Amino acid sequence: MLEKTNRVYRPGKDIMPLLFAKIGQEYEITRMAGNDEQRRHLEEMGFVVGGKVMVVNLIGGNAIVNVKNVRVAISEQLAGKIYV
Repeated sequence: MLEKTNRVYRPGKDIMPLLFAKIGQEYEITRMAGNDEQRRHLEEMGFVVGGKVMVVNLIGGNAIVNVKNVRVAISEQLAGKIYV
């Protein structure tokens, strides 16, 4: 499990992994990391650069997110590859 740091992210100034996003706040996806297969998998689920995403909850190492008006559960590993 990733450890959250005490760093304060400045909206509009920094990008951060989706795991550090505040629950209930909408963000724009700015970058996708990972290998081609991982990025393709995320894109097939609706995660695209410029798209909107909101973390609904973090449960047991998984993130429940709202993307394109659909709730999707993704692993912590995949959530760490989405930058907002």
